[in-house]
Amino acid sequence: MEPKLFKYIWRHSRKEQIWVLAVVLISLPFYFMALDLPKRIVNSPIQGQGFERPDATATFLDVNFAVPGFLQGVFGEQLDLFGGFELERFSYLLALSMTFLMFVCINGLFKFYINSYKGKMGERMLRRLRYELVDRLLRFPLTQFRKVRPSEAATMVKDEVEPLGGFIGEAFVAPVFLGGQALTALIFILLQSAWLGAMACAIIFIQSVLIPRLRRRLLVLGKQRQLTARELAGRVGEIVEGVAEVRANDTSNFERADITRRLGQIFWIRFEIYQRKFFVKFLNNFLAQFTPFLFYLVGGYFAIRGNIDIGQLVAVIAAYKDLPSPIKELIDWDQQRLDIQIKYQQVAEQFAPENMLAPEIQEPVLGAIEPLSGDVSVRRLTLADEGGAKMVESVSFNFSMGEHVAAVGSVNSGGEYVAEALAKLIVPASGAILVDGRDLNEMPEAITGRRIAYVAPEVYLRPLSIEDNLLYGLRHVPTRDASRSEEETLERERRLVEARKAGNLMLDPDADWTDYEAAGTSGPEEMDARIIEVLNLVGLADNIFEFGLRGTLDPGQQPELAARFVTARSELRQLLDDPEMAQLIEPFEPDRYNFQATVAENLLFGTPVGQDFTPASLASDPYILQTLKAADLYEELLTMGHSIASTVVELFADLPPDHPFFEQVSFMAAEDLPEYEAIVKRVPASDPASASEQDRERLLSLPFSYIEPRHRLGLLDGEQAQSILKGRELFHRNLPEERREAIEFYDPENYNAASSLQDNILLGRIAYGVAGAQERIGTAIRDVLARLDLTQDVFRIGLDYNVGNGGKRLNVVQRQKISLARALLKRPDLIVVNRALSALDPASQDEIIKNVRQAVSSDGRRTAIFWVVARPEMAKLFDIALVFEEGRLVRQGQPSKTLEAAGEMETVEA
Repeated sequence: MEPKLFKYIWRHSRKEQIWVLAVVLISLPFYFMALDLPKRIVNSPIQGQGFERPDATATFLDVNFAVPGFLQGVFGEQLDLFGGFELERFSYLLALSMTFLMFVCINGLFKFYINSYKGKMGERMLRRLRYELVDRLLRFPLTQFRKVRPSEAATMVKDEVEPLGGFIGEAFVAPVFLGGQALTALIFILLQSAWLGAMACAIIFIQSVLIPRLRRRLLVLGKQRQLTARELAGRVGEIVEGVAEVRANDTSNFERADITRRLGQIFWIRFEIYQRKFFVKFLNNFLAQFTPFLFYLVGGYFAIRGNIDIGQLVAVIAAYKDLPSPIKELIDWDQQRLDIQIKYQQVAEQFAPENMLAPEIQEPVLGAIEPLSGDVSVRRLTLADEGGAKMVESVSFNFSMGEHVAAVGSVNSGGEYVAEALAKLIVPASGAILVDGRDLNEMPEAITGRRIAYVAPEVYLRPLSIEDNLLYGLRHVPTRDASRSEEETLERERRLVEARKAGNLMLDPDADWTDYEAAGTSGPEEMDARIIEVLNLVGLADNIFEFGLRGTLDPGQQPELAARFVTARSELRQLLDDPEMAQLIEPFEPDRYNFQATVAENLLFGTPVGQDFTPASLASDPYILQTLKAADLYEELLTMGHSIASTVVELFADLPPDHPFFEQVSFMAAEDLPEYEAIVKRVPASDPASASEQDRERLLSLPFSYIEPRHRLGLLDGEQAQSILKGRELFHRNLPEERREAIEFYDPENYNAASSLQDNILLGRIAYGVAGAQERIGTAIRDVLARLDLTQDVFRIGLDYNVGNGGKRLNVVQRQKISLARALLKRPDLIVVNRALSALDPASQDEIIKNVRQAVSSDGRRTAIFWVVARPEMAKLFDIALVFEEGRLVRQGQPSKTLEAAGEMETVEA
């Protein structure tokens, strides 16, 4: 990366800089004319010079120039190109004034064009710089990421280079433009009066020397502010990543103290910056205003003495009015130059580590990549960490494509590091890994990234859908163009031109990047089936199906599919004709109370959309309260709430907060118990309506979550159920029009967009207290969906499940299975698995290993496997076993014999 900022700018924007400099130079004569016109206006039409007689006229727009002496004999002393127009005094004033206005407009347009062009050029260069930083980040050696905090790297790319965009556009233009304006104004002043010009030069000299000296300390403070802010960002990132440890160890106040110290450092640095900055600003403004004082005093004296005329004095003052601004901006530019150079050098140093990958290694390669073949030969491989300590020493072994190798050993015994080297994640300190005679380390990532799959022990998933994470290993280059309208195509071409000028990648991010051929499919229509096949291999298909049942479907976008799920509901209802099935589920019916659902569900008879009508807000919602009172339910539910509170307090008052009984009480958390205990004591059971508004709201919130068969407190009978049905009817009938979109009502004939897929199929609740009800209903749903050919559609919805930041919405087992499935999906020639199923039980690990081995051998391809196993006995499932101890390969060969020999050696040593 170019260490010098100005060289970097000139290298990548030379043509644009030359063009805008040319425009600046062209603009200067127009600026000079705008300075000269006020003098002519004051002296001639206003003061009357040349209009001493009433009938006098002046020539306007005459074009002539003096002829050099050696040509005067031919052309005379003056050559007239255009005689101009003769105008009387007022007309001449009007003509000069309109000309002045014209030059003001021209100069304004010049400024507008120059500033716009500078801005575009600066933003283009900022785009190039940010792209280059990310490009270099992608080529960092993996050991470098152990030294770089993610938040600090993101801050440098996003925030620290942001000021460079504004400066880059002005790097060459500003000094020429501002200096040209200042020099033009200064020359004009000198031409009017040498004394006034000398005073202006003296003040400018003082400003240009004194102000930069005072600002040197600001540069040091600015650098300190940048470093402390970057460290703060990194520290906050550490807290976010380790928040579980903070809470588990009660170190939150230690973290607050550290943040307080860092914020204090930043405060005092910024406070000193403000003090010094505003003092410099005060001094600069004072010097700028002191010069007009001298002009009025000395220039007025010269005007009184007759040394200069009034027009010249007015023109000098007008010219100087435009002089402080460019001078000040030039000083600011110089200050900014020093500051930006420091920032650029710091960023350049951070993004120039040793052993970066060459750009050619990551060059995009379109089309298919030939499969790897031959043998994998590891020759005297030595791996070392960034400190030089050897992790693996002089390891040699071979295996062929199609052979399956198990690496055995304790944690950090060496197999893990060899696996990383096989995936080209560690650069060997010495030795080499050869694939069919080619050095693996010299192969481009277009080969290693497509023909080798690596499954790491720690899985990071992008905060996207499960499908996006599974297909991530197939997205190397665009395979199918994006479909665009004519207007969108023109916009894409415009963006491509700008991307090319900024040195960015020209590949289309909106295209389809999935390599279907590598996955063994002909297109996207076959990909779902292929994904399901792989998910079955790793034992994840059932989880994805469950995600699908818990997912949602927009019937507006997929009306036909929604209608098919309504059909599935009807099919399931037919099963309820069987008395054994009928007892497993209670459907929602418009005129019946569902005793397996909550009071709130029965009252609303629908699913809330957004924040309105959520269970937590019902007790305070004015419309709900109005409905309850109209149905004579308000006091009845208050009494029920008081009974629930008193019963729970009586039963659970002496239990610890983590007691499992609290899991059965859905309407009250353990931490709420003391509050309800106090409410029960101060509110009489015979008259709960006399309680305070806050206590009534708390009591009323309890029965909304009450389910009689689940909680079994004997508080809900048929008469009360009829009252709630009356409240349901009033709620639906009187619901304000503006709130009708806040709830999606249950309708046996239509799909409910706010409910999950499973809730739509059931449109009811599974009965409590019936043994095996959940499993039997689940099986029935699967059978119905299979019969209607909807199983793959449920999988499709499940694949759209968002895994959250880092995949944290999934458990460890699910994340590890997705990582392995992603590797299998791209059908590589070499699969490297590095202790990647550690969260699974031994039987599940063995089953998955058998499935994977069978799958990669059944399609006729010769896929090699290098698997770092968690237990030595797992090696018996492979063709070759490698035994590692303390970074050395101590045994290799047929698994049973190798493990037996290793066991005998351990016995002898013992």
